[in-house]
Formats: sequence, C-alpha cells, structure tokens
Amino acid sequence: MKKLLLFLLTMALLTAGLIAGGNTDSAAASEKVTLTMGSWRTDDVEQMDRVLAEFTKTHPGIEILFQPTNPPDYNATLRLQLESGTGPDLMYARSYATGLQLFEDGYFADVTDVPGVQTAYDAGTRSPWATAEGKSFAVPFVAVSHGIYYNKAIFAEAGVTVPETWDELLGAAKKIQAAGYIPFANGLGDEWDIAEVVFMSIAPNFIGGYEGRLAYEQGKKKFNGPEVVALFEAMDSLQPYLPSGYKALGYNDSNALFATGQAAMYFDGSWTIGTFDGVDFDWDVFAPPVPKKGDKGYVCFHADAGMTMNAATTHPEEARAFLAWLSTAEGARALADNLPTGFFPMSSNSISIPDAHANSFLAMNKGRGTDVRWAWPELLAGTPSGYDLMMNGSIAVLTDEMTPKQAADAFVEGLALWYPPAQ
Repeated sequence: MKKLLLFLLTMALLTAGLIAGGNTDSAAASEKVTLTMGSWRTDDVEQMDRVLAEFTKTHPGIEILFQPTNPPDYNATLRLQLESGTGPDLMYARSYATGLQLFEDGYFADVTDVPGVQTAYDAGTRSPWATAEGKSFAVPFVAVSHGIYYNKAIFAEAGVTVPETWDELLGAAKKIQAAGYIPFANGLGDEWDIAEVVFMSIAPNFIGGYEGRLAYEQGKKKFNGPEVVALFEAMDSLQPYLPSGYKALGYNDSNALFATGQAAMYFDGSWTIGTFDGVDFDWDVFAPPVPKKGDKGYVCFHADAGMTMNAATTHPEEARAFLAWLSTAEGARALADNLPTGFFPMSSNSISIPDAHANSFLAMNKGRGTDVRWAWPELLAGTPSGYDLMMNGSIAVLTDEMTPKQAADAFVEGLALWYPPAQ
C-alpha cells in the first residue's frame, strides 16, 4: 500500500512539473508578439529591417517582419489578403482615394487617437490619409520631393547660373545646347516619367500650389483656364531642348544621360539620389522655376506612403505601439538614419539628414509652398483619370499632336465626364 501511495505521489509530482513546465514555456512564448508588415517597397528590405530593429530595442516583446510585395501588384494583393482575412498586421497605405477606400471598406483601422498622430503632424501632412471629417486612417510615413538635377561643371562651362524663372530656364537650356550638351535628359519612353516628374513637378508653380489646387477642386477655376494653358505651354517649350530620339527614350536611359555627363539637367525626384552616387562630377538640385519674376514658388513634396494597421489584427495594442513610436522623435530619427536616401520622414520632430543632396531637396521647401502631385487628391478616381489626361496632354504637346490650348481643353473635357467641379 505504501509503495502504491509513493508511486501515485511521484506521478502526481511529475505531472505537476510537466504542467508547470508547459505553462512556463507558454508564458515565455506569449511575451513575444510577432507582427507582419506589408509594403510595395521591395527595394527597402535591408533598410526597413534596421528601422524595425530600432523599434524592438525599446519594445523587446514585439518583433515585426517586413514582407513587401512586388510594387505593381501591391494594391490588388493587399485587398485580396484583407478580404480573405490573411492581411498583414501593419501595412503601407496609399494616400488619398486608394487608401480611403480600404478604410471605408473596414480594412484599415481608425488611428486618429494613436498617441502622436495629432501632435507630430500638422493638418496638411495628415490630410492625404484623412477623411473629410478629419479621421486618420494612417500615420504619415514618408514623402518624396521633386526638383531639377543639374551638372555644376556644365553650368560653369556654359556660363549659366541656377534659373529662377521659366524664361531663365529656357535661356540656360539654349546656352547649354550651344555648348554641345543636352539641356534636359527626360524622354517619353516611360510615360509616367513625363507626367509625374515634369508636368506634376512644375504644376504647383503655375496653378498656385495647395490653395490653387483647391480652387480647381472646388469648381472655382476652370481646368482649361489660362494657368492650365500656360502650364501646357511650358511643357511644349521644353521640346527643342530634349535629347535626340526623346519620344522613345526610357527612364533608365535618361538616368544614364545625366550620370554620364551628356545632359546638364534632369527633372526627377529625390528617390533617384542614390543613382548618382559615385559619378565623376559635382551636381546638385534646384526647385522648378516660377513662371515669372515675383511669383511665389512651390515645390512638389509628395506624400508617398502612410503606415496603418489592420482593423482585424489580433494584436491591436502592439500594432498601435509601433504607430505611436513612428510619431516620436526616436521614430523619426530611425527613419531619417535608415530609409533609402531621398525618402523623408513626415514628422514635425526636428531631424537632420546626413546626405548633402537629400538636404538640398529639403532646403527647397524653405520659403516656398509645398503640395502633392496634382492628380492624387481628387483626380484619380474616375475614367479617364486626371493622371492619364495630364500624361496624354503632355505627350501630345511634346509630339505636336496638340497645341497647349487643345491639351487644356481635352483635360477639362475628359474630367467633365465624371468629375462635377469640371462640369
């Protein structure tokens, strides 16, 4: 009997030990939460891993796995994931209509009350990821800037200085051409390039920046009015100074023309800074010139990506913790130090960027107004989209298929098919 009692007691102790051990393992496992992050930036794996490692230093119980999608597939893939219940916990959010639709469909969480969202970003910065009522469906994450790259040696050789007005820009181009160089590297082979980094880069100066854009969106100005005609005229005026064969010249070809010193200037964005690391000449960037002397200058400082959380995540507190961290000075610093050069944190926390050329892009904002690409806030939702109309009109004037006035008229006629302020 004693042997039986001893046996039962031993088994009870062993069982209790196993259970206790199992509970300990489970508790340890529960201390570590793993979140996934979706993105369209497949080029940024190494950089984002460093950013996320900085977050984990102060939040050791949370690990975030960066899992980007092929950029052209991101929108469709993300929606499919969210609809099937397999979406990431955190994800990059497109600005304006595309992101707003996912919020209205219940997939993006309301992040209005996440600590820092209302204080680390001003209303204009929050607006690309906000509803008409002011609810935020994403935290402002990174922006990119637009400008004109220029070869300092060619400028010196041709005897030109950085232009401040459109006429001065064309005068500089004429002198550069006479010196034996291509004035502008841009072409039409990749159609998005002429739309985004030329037309939408110079548009704020012609339409009056943020306030001017609102006037068009509110129906107070006509989309084929004199400012828009002047904008298409400016596009047309570049034609004599583009490379030979520019109609078929692709984006990478344009990069090469500037990088090899054949072209003196290049309309492009801050995301290309790294492409010109190591070139054997000194270069810098300047803001697109204003139409005439005395006009207020504007820079296209585009809201590229927000960061949001899945409304259905099983770890909402941990996801919110990351969004709140992004809004702190530490989060802004981690982005500034680790993101690819030319992608800028949107937080109002004071930061400095180590790269001189990135600082040149940021310096263009000083004393100038800023706005996003004209098509993004209101003109992407219908058919034909404002984006396509801007792109097609730009190409048409640069190939002599339309006059600037005809391009402006086609712009308003296309928008009027679906966009009430244009009707």
